[in-house]
Amino acid sequence: MLEIKTNLQAISLRIEKACAAAGRAPNAVRLLAVSKTFPAQAVAQAHTAGQIDFGENYIQEGVEKIQALAHLPLVWHCIGPIQSNKTRLVAEHFDWVHSVDRLKIAQRLAEQRPAALGPLQVCIQVNVDGGPTKAGVPPEQAAELARQIATLPGLRLRGIMSIPEPAPDFASALAVHQRSLALYESLKAQGFDLDTLSLGMSADLEAAIQAGSTMVRVGSAIFGTRSAQA
Repeated sequence: MLEIKTNLQAISLRIEKACAAAGRAPNAVRLLAVSKTFPAQAVAQAHTAGQIDFGENYIQEGVEKIQALAHLPLVWHCIGPIQSNKTRLVAEHFDWVHSVDRLKIAQRLAEQRPAALGPLQVCIQVNVDGGPTKAGVPPEQAAELARQIATLPGLRLRGIMSIPEPAPDFASALAVHQRSLALYESLKAQGFDLDTLSLGMSADLEAAIQAGSTMVRVGSAIFGTRSAQA
């Protein structure tokens, strides 16, 4: 417990310093703790230390934790790839989904979202740098997908998410993240009511915050080293 609390404090300090360097308010960036492969007990410990938002890449594993920790006021984010046969699990259990990159998935999420839960908060995943191993819609197709998602009931479009290829230095990371910012601002200029730019992980959160990220995703720097298969 002490290690998770200490790690959260260290990440929070990094975020505060990065916000200060970027001339942004400390509360301008939301920390998403990526809890994939870590047990529900670790999530509960992070919550005790003040963390609210948790991200899961593996849907079935995430659902099991959501159910185990249903007594806690947590916000759950699906940040991994979504296959068609897993959309119902996402729609019925998660609060956010960051990884929508095609209309079929958005339509299924909309159809399967229980009305009692309110809208599912959605980010479009964009492959901003064309990384061959990365999921996401090409930037030039993001506006059309946004238009389609905006018409679907049960969903609320909040912004975009990107996971670019690792960059060798701060300047390179900043340049790539600024491309995501430009797309985000372009979508807002087209009339989309967006407030979320989900960029940055442990290695590049400073560059992401400099570029304008409103949500950074941090896992091992909070919970510790993951097993080799994760």
